[in-house]
Amino acid sequence: MGKILLINGSPHEFGCTYTALREMMDTFDTLGVAHELLYLGTKPIAGCIACGSCKGTGRCVFDDYVNYVHAHLDEYDGIVVGSPVYYAGPSGQLCAFLDRLFYCGQSCMAGKLAASVVSCRRGGATAAFDRLNKYFTIAEMHVVGSQYWNQVHGFTPDDVRRDGEGLQTMRTLARNMAWLLESIEAGRAKGLMLPEREKRIVTNFID
Repeated sequence: MGKILLINGSPHEFGCTYTALREMMDTFDTLGVAHELLYLGTKPIAGCIACGSCKGTGRCVFDDYVNYVHAHLDEYDGIVVGSPVYYAGPSGQLCAFLDRLFYCGQSCMAGKLAASVVSCRRGGATAAFDRLNKYFTIAEMHVVGSQYWNQVHGFTPDDVRRDGEGLQTMRTLARNMAWLLESIEAGRAKGLMLPEREKRIVTNFID
């Protein structure tokens, strides 16, 4: 049943964001859903410089995890993006990574499941959550919901582990993704494929 890529966009490899993603992965394990966790690390990640090179080569000029994920997109049926909340937004490293990944690989995203998960001490979670979801909705991905917005609260991983509602939201999200993966597979077995896509129209409002 499908495979989910989870991306940890926090500089802390096993911090609060990881704790939320771990709850999802444990749930995936019980449901038989394959998954892979990608930790972006702490090294600087270049932002998109709009050079357009990827449109001809299929690769970003900055050779890092963006090219790795782009090369393996066909293996993933869904993507979960996790981030801490910094000034009511996702981490800068994660946004730089996603800007380049979606610019380079947006055409490969259509039809995949998507979800974002954010971790905050107190506030700003919904603003960061909204920012991340923008990547998915412009790329024809299917955004999966849960019982609440996908957020956990706490200053430390132990705090997050005491956030009963937040962890339950992660488990519900994972179960919903698993169910949708199974539903999509059942549809394909019956010959149901993605909707036909029109040739894209790009409008310049100055014209």
